[in-house]
Amino acid sequence: MPVDEFDDLRALLMTHRSEDSEETQWLACAMATACLGDNHLWQDMGLPNREALSELLKRYFTTLHIRNKCNMKWKKLFYKQLCERAEISVCKAPS
Repeated sequence: MPVDEFDDLRALLMTHRSEDSEETQWLACAMATACLGDNHLWQDMGLPNREALSELLKRYFTTLHIRNKCNMKWKKLFYKQLCERAEISVCKAPS
């Protein structure tokens, strides 16, 4: 697992956390790990569908959920946010 990528994803999630609970910290780690998988994020997290993932993000990472105005796939949105943070204009989400 690319440690720097995991750390960047976890930091992004923690920046947008709705509360500072142990559960939120665990979920940020789980999501960052799942982002490194090959499938849709909701699939790599073992969730039943994309809506279940959206509900988790809405509850635990509200400001990040709000940023998804165009209903972009979550993994793609996360990487887009990381690229914007790094001021990279052309950025591809993992396939």
